[in-house]
Amino acid sequence: MTKAFEPGDPVLELAALGKSIPNTVLEEDDQPWIRKTEQLKIDEIVNGTHRGHYHLIIGEKGTGKSSMLLDAMQKVGGEGISIFEAHADLEIFRIRLDKALDYEFHEDYIGSLFSIKGPREGNTALLDIERAFNKLEKHPFAKGSQGRSRPPGAYPATRAEQWTATNLVTVVFNSDDYWVYERLKQYSTRMDVTPVLDLPKDQAMSALRQYRVRNFKEEPPTKVLEEIFRRVGGRLTFLNRVAKSLDMLETCDHICRTELTWFLNKCWILGKDMDDDVMDQQKYAAAAMVLAKALVDQEKEIVGKGTNHPGPGQPLPQIPLHKAREIMTRADFIQSYDHINIFTIDAQAMVRADSVPMQNAFRQICCEPGFEQHLKATLDRIYDIESLGRSREVVAKDLIAGKYIISGRPDRGERVTVEVQPVENSEG
Repeated sequence: MTKAFEPGDPVLELAALGKSIPNTVLEEDDQPWIRKTEQLKIDEIVNGTHRGHYHLIIGEKGTGKSSMLLDAMQKVGGEGISIFEAHADLEIFRIRLDKALDYEFHEDYIGSLFSIKGPREGNTALLDIERAFNKLEKHPFAKGSQGRSRPPGAYPATRAEQWTATNLVTVVFNSDDYWVYERLKQYSTRMDVTPVLDLPKDQAMSALRQYRVRNFKEEPPTKVLEEIFRRVGGRLTFLNRVAKSLDMLETCDHICRTELTWFLNKCWILGKDMDDDVMDQQKYAAAAMVLAKALVDQEKEIVGKGTNHPGPGQPLPQIPLHKAREIMTRADFIQSYDHINIFTIDAQAMVRADSVPMQNAFRQICCEPGFEQHLKATLDRIYDIESLGRSREVVAKDLIAGKYIISGRPDRGERVTVEVQPVENSEG
Protein backbone atom coordinates (compact mmCIF):
# COMPACT_ATOMS: atom_id res chain seq x y z
CA MET A 1 0.00 0.00 0.00
CA THR A 2 2.98 2.32 0.49
CA LYS A 3 3.66 2.25 -3.25
CA ALA A 4 0.17 3.59 -3.95
CA PHE A 5 1.09 6.92 -2.36
CA GLU A 6 4.58 7.29 -3.77
CA PRO A 7 5.24 10.03 -6.35
CA GLY A 8 3.65 9.36 -9.70
CA ASP A 9 0.26 7.91 -10.53
CA PRO A 10 -1.08 5.92 -13.52
CA VAL A 11 -3.78 8.55 -13.96
CA LEU A 12 -1.12 11.22 -14.46
CA GLU A 13 0.57 9.06 -17.09
CA LEU A 14 -2.73 8.69 -18.97
CA ALA A 15 -3.29 12.43 -18.73
CA ALA A 16 0.16 13.04 -20.19
CA LEU A 17 -0.71 10.84 -23.15
CA GLY A 18 -3.95 12.75 -23.58
CA LYS A 19 -2.17 16.06 -24.08
CA SER A 20 -1.63 15.21 -27.73
CA ILE A 21 -5.34 14.57 -28.24
CA PRO A 22 -7.45 17.52 -29.51
CA ASN A 23 -9.90 19.25 -27.17
CA THR A 24 -7.71 18.87 -24.12
CA VAL A 25 -7.34 21.73 -21.66
CA LEU A 26 -3.56 21.50 -21.43
CA GLU A 27 -1.22 23.02 -23.97
CA GLU A 28 2.12 21.71 -25.18
CA ASP A 29 3.91 23.60 -22.39
CA ASP A 30 1.78 21.82 -19.77
CA GLN A 31 0.04 25.07 -18.85
CA PRO A 32 -3.72 25.49 -19.22
CA TRP A 33 -4.71 28.35 -21.50
CA ILE A 34 -7.72 29.04 -19.27
CA ARG A 35 -6.97 29.47 -15.57
CA LYS A 36 -10.13 29.03 -13.50
CA THR A 37 -10.59 30.77 -10.18
CA GLU A 38 -11.26 27.47 -8.41
CA GLN A 39 -7.78 26.16 -9.29
CA LEU A 40 -6.08 27.83 -6.33
CA LYS A 41 -8.47 26.23 -3.84
CA ILE A 42 -8.10 22.81 -5.44
CA ASP A 43 -4.31 23.19 -5.34
CA GLU A 44 -4.52 23.86 -1.60
CA ILE A 45 -6.74 20.82 -1.10
CA VAL A 46 -4.42 18.49 -2.97
CA ASN A 47 -1.15 19.74 -1.50
CA GLY A 48 -2.53 19.53 2.03
CA THR A 49 -2.76 23.23 2.88
CA HIS A 50 -6.55 23.11 3.17
CA ARG A 51 -7.27 20.62 5.95
CA GLY A 52 -10.09 19.71 8.30
CA HIS A 53 -12.71 19.03 5.65
CA TYR A 54 -13.55 16.54 3.00
CA HIS A 55 -14.62 17.97 -0.32
CA LEU A 56 -17.24 17.61 -3.01
CA ILE A 57 -16.37 19.21 -6.34
CA ILE A 58 -19.61 19.45 -8.30
CA GLY A 59 -20.46 20.98 -11.65
CA GLU A 60 -21.74 20.19 -15.10
CA LYS A 61 -19.85 17.89 -17.41
CA GLY A 62 -17.09 19.73 -19.25
CA THR A 63 -16.51 22.55 -16.76
CA GLY A 64 -12.95 21.38 -16.01
CA LYS A 65 -13.30 19.60 -12.65
CA SER A 66 -11.10 16.61 -13.45
CA SER A 67 -8.59 18.72 -15.35
CA MET A 68 -8.08 20.97 -12.34
CA LEU A 69 -7.59 17.94 -10.08
CA LEU A 70 -5.02 16.47 -12.44
CA ASP A 71 -3.26 19.83 -12.71
CA ALA A 72 -3.06 20.03 -8.92
CA MET A 73 -1.72 16.46 -8.75
CA GLN A 74 0.97 17.24 -11.31
CA LYS A 75 2.23 20.14 -9.22
CA VAL A 76 3.04 17.77 -6.33
CA GLY A 77 4.04 14.88 -8.57
CA GLY A 78 1.18 12.72 -7.34
CA GLU A 79 2.91 12.22 -4.00
CA GLY A 80 0.58 11.06 -1.24
CA ILE A 81 -2.41 10.91 -3.62
CA SER A 82 -4.42 8.04 -5.01
CA ILE A 83 -7.25 8.59 -7.45
CA PHE A 84 -9.80 6.25 -9.02
CA GLU A 85 -13.22 6.32 -10.64
CA ALA A 86 -16.04 4.96 -8.50
CA HIS A 87 -18.72 2.62 -9.79
CA ALA A 88 -22.22 1.63 -8.71
CA ASP A 89 -21.35 -2.07 -8.85
CA LEU A 90 -19.58 -3.03 -5.62
CA GLU A 91 -17.47 -5.71 -7.28
CA ILE A 92 -16.12 -3.22 -9.80
CA PHE A 93 -15.68 -0.66 -7.03
CA ARG A 94 -13.68 -3.18 -5.01
CA ILE A 95 -11.39 -3.99 -7.93
CA ARG A 96 -10.71 -0.33 -8.66
CA LEU A 97 -10.11 0.44 -4.99
CA ASP A 98 -7.67 -2.47 -4.71
CA LYS A 99 -5.79 -1.16 -7.74
CA ALA A 100 -5.73 2.42 -6.45
CA LEU A 101 -4.43 1.37 -3.02
CA ASP A 102 -2.15 -1.35 -4.39
CA TYR A 103 -3.97 -3.73 -2.09
CA GLU A 104 -5.60 -7.11 -2.62
CA PHE A 105 -7.32 -9.22 0.00
CA HIS A 106 -6.10 -12.79 0.40
CA GLU A 107 -7.06 -15.33 3.01
CA ASP A 108 -5.56 -18.75 3.65
CA TYR A 109 -8.39 -21.24 3.49
CA ILE A 110 -8.44 -25.03 3.49
CA GLY A 111 -12.18 -25.55 3.80
CA SER A 112 -12.36 -26.73 0.19
CA LEU A 113 -10.67 -29.94 1.31
CA PHE A 114 -13.75 -30.70 3.39
CA SER A 115 -16.35 -29.27 0.98
CA ILE A 116 -17.01 -26.33 3.27
CA LYS A 117 -18.15 -23.06 1.72
CA GLY A 118 -15.56 -20.33 1.54
CA PRO A 119 -15.82 -17.13 3.59
CA ARG A 120 -16.67 -15.01 0.53
CA GLU A 121 -19.55 -17.19 -0.63
CA GLY A 122 -22.83 -15.58 0.20
CA ASN A 123 -21.13 -12.26 1.09
CA THR A 124 -20.77 -9.08 -0.92
CA ALA A 125 -17.76 -7.03 -1.93
CA LEU A 126 -18.45 -4.72 1.02
CA LEU A 127 -16.33 -7.02 3.19
CA ASP A 128 -13.23 -6.53 1.05
CA ILE A 129 -13.87 -2.78 0.82
CA GLU A 130 -14.15 -2.61 4.60
CA ARG A 131 -10.91 -4.55 5.01
CA ALA A 132 -9.10 -2.25 2.58
CA PHE A 133 -10.22 0.83 4.49
CA ASN A 134 -9.23 -0.75 7.79
CA LYS A 135 -5.80 -1.49 6.35
CA LEU A 136 -5.46 2.11 5.18
CA GLU A 137 -6.29 3.43 8.66
CA LYS A 138 -3.61 1.22 10.23
CA HIS A 139 -1.03 1.98 7.57
CA PRO A 140 1.99 3.89 8.94
CA PHE A 141 2.10 6.02 5.80
CA ALA A 142 -1.41 7.30 6.53
CA LYS A 143 -0.57 7.82 10.21
CA GLY A 144 2.24 10.17 9.23
CA SER A 145 5.08 8.16 10.76
CA GLN A 146 7.31 9.14 7.83
CA GLY A 147 7.21 12.78 8.80
CA ARG A 148 4.72 13.98 6.20
CA SER A 149 3.34 17.47 6.62
CA ARG A 150 0.03 16.72 4.93
CA PRO A 151 -2.41 13.78 4.89
CA PRO A 152 -2.64 11.65 1.76
CA GLY A 153 -5.76 11.90 -0.38
CA ALA A 154 -7.96 9.03 -1.55
CA TYR A 155 -10.66 9.78 -4.11
CA PRO A 156 -13.41 8.83 -3.43
CA ALA A 157 -13.96 6.95 -0.14
CA THR A 158 -16.69 6.09 2.34
CA ARG A 159 -15.17 7.11 5.64
CA ALA A 160 -14.69 10.78 4.93
CA GLU A 161 -16.18 12.03 8.18
CA GLN A 162 -14.00 9.87 10.45
CA TRP A 163 -10.82 10.42 8.47
CA THR A 164 -11.33 14.17 8.27
CA ALA A 165 -11.87 14.45 12.03
CA THR A 166 -8.47 12.88 12.67
CA ASN A 167 -6.64 14.47 9.71
CA LEU A 168 -5.87 10.96 8.53
CA VAL A 169 -7.02 11.21 4.93
CA THR A 170 -8.39 14.07 2.87
CA VAL A 171 -11.20 12.76 0.67
CA VAL A 172 -12.25 14.52 -2.53
CA PHE A 173 -15.44 13.54 -4.35
CA ASN A 174 -15.88 14.72 -7.93
CA SER A 175 -19.28 14.44 -9.61
CA ASP A 176 -21.61 16.11 -12.09
CA ASP A 177 -24.77 14.53 -10.62
CA TYR A 178 -26.85 16.26 -7.97
CA TRP A 179 -27.90 13.00 -6.35
CA VAL A 180 -24.33 12.54 -5.04
CA TYR A 181 -24.66 15.83 -3.17
CA GLU A 182 -28.08 14.78 -1.82
CA ARG A 183 -26.71 11.59 -0.28
CA LEU A 184 -23.59 13.15 1.16
CA LYS A 185 -25.54 16.08 2.57
CA GLN A 186 -27.65 13.82 4.81
CA TYR A 187 -24.68 12.81 6.96
CA SER A 188 -22.16 15.57 6.39
CA THR A 189 -20.80 17.84 9.09
CA ARG A 190 -17.34 18.52 7.65
CA MET A 191 -18.09 18.48 3.92
CA ASP A 192 -16.98 21.50 1.89
CA VAL A 193 -18.79 21.91 -1.44
CA THR A 194 -16.91 23.56 -4.33
CA PRO A 195 -19.17 24.30 -7.32
CA VAL A 196 -17.34 24.58 -10.64
CA LEU A 197 -19.29 26.77 -13.04
CA ASP A 198 -18.92 28.00 -16.60
CA LEU A 199 -16.58 30.90 -17.22
CA PRO A 200 -18.09 34.40 -17.05
CA LYS A 201 -18.35 36.40 -20.24
CA ASP A 202 -15.32 38.66 -19.78
CA GLN A 203 -12.97 35.84 -18.80
CA ALA A 204 -14.13 33.56 -21.60
CA MET A 205 -13.78 36.26 -24.28
CA SER A 206 -10.38 37.36 -22.99
CA ALA A 207 -9.00 33.81 -22.91
CA LEU A 208 -10.37 33.06 -26.37
CA ARG A 209 -8.88 36.22 -27.83
CA GLN A 210 -5.46 35.53 -26.31
CA TYR A 211 -5.46 31.96 -27.60
CA ARG A 212 -6.30 33.00 -31.16
CA VAL A 213 -3.63 35.72 -31.12
CA ARG A 214 -0.95 33.37 -29.78
CA ASN A 215 -1.72 30.34 -31.96
CA PHE A 216 -3.48 31.71 -35.06
CA LYS A 217 -1.92 35.18 -35.22
CA GLU A 218 -5.35 36.79 -35.46
CA GLU A 219 -7.41 38.93 -33.12
CA PRO A 220 -11.13 38.13 -33.40
CA PRO A 221 -13.51 41.11 -33.35
CA THR A 222 -15.44 41.70 -30.17
CA LYS A 223 -18.74 41.06 -31.97
CA VAL A 224 -17.52 37.61 -33.04
CA LEU A 225 -16.43 36.76 -29.50
CA GLU A 226 -19.80 37.91 -28.14
CA GLU A 227 -21.61 35.77 -30.69
CA ILE A 228 -19.49 32.76 -29.73
CA PHE A 229 -20.33 33.30 -26.08
CA ARG A 230 -24.02 33.67 -26.92
CA ARG A 231 -24.02 30.35 -28.75
CA VAL A 232 -21.88 28.14 -26.48
CA GLY A 233 -21.46 30.15 -23.26
CA GLY A 234 -18.44 29.72 -21.04
CA ARG A 235 -18.30 25.93 -20.93
CA LEU A 236 -14.64 24.94 -20.97
CA THR A 237 -15.02 21.90 -23.21
CA PHE A 238 -16.90 23.95 -25.83
CA LEU A 239 -14.41 26.82 -25.74
CA ASN A 240 -11.55 24.36 -26.30
CA ARG A 241 -13.18 23.05 -29.45
CA VAL A 242 -14.04 26.50 -30.74
CA ALA A 243 -10.62 28.00 -30.01
CA LYS A 244 -8.78 25.31 -31.97
CA SER A 245 -11.08 25.30 -35.02
CA LEU A 246 -10.49 27.21 -38.25
CA ASP A 247 -14.11 28.43 -38.44
CA MET A 248 -15.18 29.24 -34.89
CA LEU A 249 -18.80 30.14 -35.67
CA GLU A 250 -19.31 26.97 -37.69
CA THR A 251 -18.00 24.94 -34.75
CA CYS A 252 -20.47 26.76 -32.50
CA ASP A 253 -23.30 25.82 -34.85
CA HIS A 254 -22.14 22.20 -34.85
CA ILE A 255 -22.13 22.12 -31.03
CA CYS A 256 -25.65 23.56 -30.91
CA ARG A 257 -26.92 21.06 -33.49
CA THR A 258 -25.40 18.21 -31.51
CA GLU A 259 -27.15 19.31 -28.30
CA LEU A 260 -30.44 19.78 -30.16
CA THR A 261 -30.21 16.32 -31.69
CA TRP A 262 -29.39 14.77 -28.32
CA PHE A 263 -32.42 16.38 -26.68
CA LEU A 264 -34.79 15.43 -29.49
CA ASN A 265 -33.56 11.83 -29.60
CA LYS A 266 -34.14 11.48 -25.86
CA CYS A 267 -37.31 13.50 -25.28
CA TRP A 268 -39.28 14.22 -28.46
CA ILE A 269 -43.07 13.90 -28.15
CA LEU A 270 -45.25 11.96 -30.60
CA GLY A 271 -48.53 13.89 -30.56
CA LYS A 272 -52.15 12.78 -30.50
CA ASP A 273 -51.67 9.68 -32.69
CA MET A 274 -49.11 7.93 -30.50
CA ASP A 275 -49.60 4.28 -29.63
CA ASP A 276 -50.41 3.33 -26.07
CA ASP A 277 -47.36 1.02 -25.96
CA VAL A 278 -45.04 4.06 -25.69
CA MET A 279 -46.94 5.47 -22.74
CA ASP A 280 -44.10 5.34 -20.19
CA GLN A 281 -41.51 6.80 -22.54
CA GLN A 282 -43.84 9.60 -23.59
CA LYS A 283 -44.55 10.52 -19.98
CA TYR A 284 -40.80 10.93 -19.56
CA ALA A 285 -40.46 12.96 -22.78
CA ALA A 286 -43.50 15.14 -22.19
CA ALA A 287 -42.35 16.06 -18.68
CA ALA A 288 -39.00 17.19 -20.12
CA MET A 289 -40.72 19.27 -22.78
CA VAL A 290 -42.99 20.90 -20.21
CA LEU A 291 -39.99 21.86 -18.08
CA ALA A 292 -38.05 23.11 -21.10
CA LYS A 293 -41.01 25.29 -22.10
CA ALA A 294 -41.20 26.68 -18.56
CA LEU A 295 -37.52 27.70 -18.74
CA VAL A 296 -38.02 29.35 -22.13
CA ASP A 297 -41.09 31.22 -20.87
CA GLN A 298 -39.15 32.42 -17.83
CA GLU A 299 -36.33 33.56 -20.11
CA LYS A 300 -38.76 35.66 -22.14
CA GLU A 301 -40.09 37.27 -18.99
CA ILE A 302 -36.56 38.17 -17.88
CA VAL A 303 -35.25 39.71 -21.10
CA GLY A 304 -38.51 41.30 -22.21
CA LYS A 305 -41.53 40.32 -24.23
CA GLY A 306 -40.80 39.46 -27.85
CA THR A 307 -37.07 38.85 -27.35
CA ASN A 308 -36.03 35.52 -28.82
CA HIS A 309 -32.78 35.10 -26.91
CA PRO A 310 -30.87 36.75 -24.07
CA GLY A 311 -27.85 38.91 -24.66
CA PRO A 312 -24.28 37.67 -24.09
CA GLY A 313 -23.55 37.28 -20.40
CA GLN A 314 -27.20 36.85 -19.44
CA PRO A 315 -27.45 34.02 -16.87
CA LEU A 316 -29.51 31.01 -17.81
CA PRO A 317 -33.05 30.95 -16.41
CA GLN A 318 -33.45 28.61 -13.48
CA ILE A 319 -36.24 27.18 -11.36
CA PRO A 320 -36.12 25.78 -7.80
CA LEU A 321 -36.08 21.99 -7.74
CA HIS A 322 -39.39 21.65 -5.91
CA LYS A 323 -41.06 24.00 -8.41
CA ALA A 324 -39.60 22.06 -11.34
CA ARG A 325 -41.13 18.87 -9.97
CA GLU A 326 -44.46 20.68 -9.58
CA ILE A 327 -44.31 21.88 -13.18
CA MET A 328 -43.58 18.38 -14.47
CA THR A 329 -46.10 16.82 -12.02
CA ARG A 330 -43.42 14.18 -11.47
CA ALA A 331 -40.73 13.98 -8.80
CA ASP A 332 -38.73 11.04 -10.13
CA PHE A 333 -37.70 12.15 -13.63
CA ILE A 334 -35.42 15.07 -12.81
CA GLN A 335 -32.56 12.87 -11.57
CA SER A 336 -32.45 11.03 -14.88
CA TYR A 337 -32.49 14.32 -16.82
CA ASP A 338 -29.52 15.47 -14.78
CA HIS A 339 -27.69 12.20 -15.43
CA ILE A 340 -28.06 12.42 -19.24
CA ASN A 341 -27.01 16.11 -19.28
CA ILE A 342 -30.28 17.70 -20.40
CA PHE A 343 -31.04 19.63 -17.24
CA THR A 344 -28.68 20.27 -14.38
CA ILE A 345 -29.23 20.82 -10.64
CA ASP A 346 -26.69 22.89 -8.77
CA ALA A 347 -25.72 22.75 -5.10
CA GLN A 348 -28.45 25.32 -4.30
CA ALA A 349 -31.11 22.95 -5.77
CA MET A 350 -31.79 25.19 -8.76
CA VAL A 351 -32.73 23.56 -12.08
CA ARG A 352 -31.66 24.98 -15.42
CA ALA A 353 -30.55 23.81 -18.86
CA ASP A 354 -27.33 21.81 -18.75
CA SER A 355 -25.55 24.33 -20.96
CA VAL A 356 -26.08 27.39 -23.14
CA PRO A 357 -26.36 25.24 -26.31
CA MET A 358 -29.01 23.12 -24.57
CA GLN A 359 -30.97 26.25 -23.63
CA ASN A 360 -30.67 27.32 -27.27
CA ALA A 361 -32.15 23.96 -28.24
CA PHE A 362 -35.06 24.48 -25.82
CA ARG A 363 -35.70 27.91 -27.32
CA GLN A 364 -35.54 26.67 -30.90
CA ILE A 365 -38.01 23.86 -30.24
CA CYS A 366 -40.48 25.93 -28.23
CA CYS A 367 -40.49 28.72 -30.85
CA GLU A 368 -41.39 26.38 -33.71
CA PRO A 369 -44.90 27.01 -35.13
CA GLY A 370 -47.45 24.60 -33.68
CA PHE A 371 -45.25 23.34 -30.86
CA GLU A 372 -47.66 24.28 -28.08
CA GLN A 373 -50.54 22.55 -29.85
CA HIS A 374 -48.38 19.47 -30.43
CA LEU A 375 -47.40 19.38 -26.76
CA LYS A 376 -51.01 19.82 -25.65
CA ALA A 377 -52.15 17.03 -27.98
CA THR A 378 -49.48 14.73 -26.50
CA LEU A 379 -50.54 15.54 -22.93
CA ASP A 380 -54.21 15.01 -23.83
CA ARG A 381 -53.38 11.65 -25.42
CA ILE A 382 -51.47 10.61 -22.29
CA TYR A 383 -54.46 11.60 -20.14
CA ASP A 384 -56.85 9.66 -22.37
CA ILE A 385 -54.72 6.52 -22.21
CA GLU A 386 -54.47 6.79 -18.45
CA SER A 387 -58.20 7.36 -18.16
CA LEU A 388 -58.85 4.33 -20.32
CA GLY A 389 -56.59 2.26 -18.10
CA ARG A 390 -58.59 3.28 -15.04
CA SER A 391 -61.93 2.42 -16.66
CA ARG A 392 -63.70 -0.94 -16.58
CA GLU A 393 -66.27 -2.12 -19.09
CA VAL A 394 -69.34 -4.12 -18.04
CA VAL A 395 -71.06 -6.13 -20.77
CA ALA A 396 -74.59 -7.44 -20.16
CA LYS A 397 -76.10 -10.11 -22.40
CA ASP A 398 -79.61 -11.49 -22.82
CA LEU A 399 -81.17 -8.47 -21.18
CA ILE A 400 -84.82 -8.44 -20.24
CA ALA A 401 -87.05 -5.44 -19.99
CA GLY A 402 -86.73 -3.81 -16.61
CA LYS A 403 -84.64 -1.63 -14.33
CA TYR A 404 -81.11 -2.73 -13.37
CA ILE A 405 -79.54 -1.76 -10.03
CA ILE A 406 -75.78 -2.38 -9.64
CA SER A 407 -74.43 -2.25 -6.08
CA GLY A 408 -71.16 -3.06 -4.31
CA ARG A 409 -67.65 -1.53 -4.06
CA PRO A 410 -64.88 -3.83 -5.34
CA ASP A 411 -62.25 -1.40 -4.04
CA ARG A 412 -63.58 -2.07 -0.55
CA GLY A 413 -63.73 -5.81 -0.98
CA GLU A 414 -67.48 -5.83 -1.60
CA ARG A 415 -69.08 -8.08 -4.15
CA VAL A 416 -70.83 -6.47 -7.09
CA THR A 417 -74.44 -7.55 -7.49
CA VAL A 418 -76.97 -6.78 -10.18
CA GLU A 419 -80.64 -6.59 -9.28
CA VAL A 420 -83.36 -6.57 -11.92
CA GLN A 421 -86.69 -4.84 -11.30
CA PRO A 422 -89.14 -5.59 -14.08
CA VAL A 423 -91.07 -2.63 -15.41
CA GLU A 424 -94.82 -3.01 -15.04
CA ASN A 425 -96.80 -2.90 -18.25
CA SER A 426 -98.77 0.36 -18.24
CA GLU A 427 -101.24 -0.86 -20.83
CA GLY A 428 -104.60 -1.91 -19.68
